[in-house]
Amino acid sequence: MSTRRNFMRASLAATLGAAFAQSSARSAFAAPQVADAASALGKMKLSFRPYLLTLRHAFGVSGVTRTETMGVQVEIECDGIVGYGEASMPPYLSESTDSVLAFLKRVDLSQFNDPFALDDILTYVDGICENNAAAKCSIDLALHDLVGKLMGQPWWRIWGLNKEKTPTTMYTIGIDTPEKVMEKTREAAKFELLKVKLGRDKKSDREMIESVRAVSDKPIAVDANQGWKDKVYALEMIEWLHEQGIVMVEQPMKKTKHDDIAWITERSPLPIMADESLQRLTDIPKLKGVFSGINIKLMKCTGLREAWKMLNFARALDMKVMVGCMTETSCAISAAAQLSPAVDWADLDGNLLISNDLFDGVRTEPNGKLVLSDKPGLGLTKLEKPINRLDTLI
Repeated sequence: MSTRRNFMRASLAATLGAAFAQSSARSAFAAPQVADAASALGKMKLSFRPYLLTLRHAFGVSGVTRTETMGVQVEIECDGIVGYGEASMPPYLSESTDSVLAFLKRVDLSQFNDPFALDDILTYVDGICENNAAAKCSIDLALHDLVGKLMGQPWWRIWGLNKEKTPTTMYTIGIDTPEKVMEKTREAAKFELLKVKLGRDKKSDREMIESVRAVSDKPIAVDANQGWKDKVYALEMIEWLHEQGIVMVEQPMKKTKHDDIAWITERSPLPIMADESLQRLTDIPKLKGVFSGINIKLMKCTGLREAWKMLNFARALDMKVMVGCMTETSCAISAAAQLSPAVDWADLDGNLLISNDLFDGVRTEPNGKLVLSDKPGLGLTKLEKPINRLDTLI
C-alpha cells in the first residue's frame, strides 16, 4: 500500500495541473423565488423552484426503494436568454430540497459583470459553504447553458468532441421481485446494455441476474452500491457474474474499504468502477490502483466545470471513465451527455425512468444510443407539458 500512497502524491503533483489546464471556460410547481444580479450583457436573474419527479416504476437499490424524488429547477436569464439548471439530491450526501433552496438564496452574483467568467463565478459559488454539491451543480449547469447559448454553440463542440462518438446509455433495472424484474427487462428489450442493481445477499443478487437472463441475453453492468461486506465473497460474486455476461462492476464494497477494493480489483476479471468512493476531483489520486476507473456524476462533483477536469485527470492516470446520473430530467441528463463522446460508458437513463420530464434535450435511440443536439448550450428546449420520456425514443 505504500507504493500506492507514493503514487498518489506523485500523480497529484504531476497531473493535476494538466487536467486543470484542459477545463473549459410535496408541491411540484412551487412559486419561483428570484434573486437579481448585474451583468455586462445586461441583468441576470436567478430563479428556482422545487419539482417532484415521479418514477415510472418503484426503484430499489441495496439500501432503499422509492417511487418519487424531489428536485430543484433553476433558471438564469440574461438579455432574454435563459440557461437551465437542476439539482437532484443524492440521499446519502444529506442534501434536501430545503438545503438546496437555502443555498440558492445565498447566491449573490452582483459582484460579477460577465457570465463568461465561469471559473470566477463558480469558484465563488463553491466557496459559499462546504458540501451542497447538487445545489452548486444547479448553478453550474444553468451558467453553462446560458454561456453556450450566448456563444451559439453546444458544449460538446466547445470542448472539441465528436458527437458521433456518443455511447449507448445503460438502462437500469432496480432491485425488485423476479416478476417485476422480468417486466422491466422486457420493457428495455431494445437497449444494448442493461444495468442491474445488486448488493443485498447471495440469493437475492443471483435471483436478480437470473431473472434478467430469463428474458434477455444482453450485456449487463452491475452496481452493488457498497452492499457486499466481505472481499472474498465479493470476488466470488464477480467471478460468477463474469460467467453470466456481465461487463463491469460498480462500487462492490463500502467506499472507505480501499484496501479490500484494491485487492478485488487486482484479481477481478471485470473492471471495477468507483461510484460512492468518488465525489470530486481531489478524490481521484487516491483511487488509482484501487479501482479500474471512475463514475463521474454531476450532482456529486458540482457540475460540468469540475466534471471536465475529472475526466481529463482520470485519462491522464490511464483510468476508465463512466458518466452517470441520479434521478433527473433531461436538463441534467443533457448536460452530462455533453461529456459522453469522451467516456467508456454512459449511464444516463435518469430521464427515461421518470414520467414527467420537463425538457427536450439529448435524444435516445431505441437501442440506447445517445444523440446529441446541435442546439447551443446544453441543447435544451423547455416543454409546455411534462412527458414520459421513454415513450419518445426515436
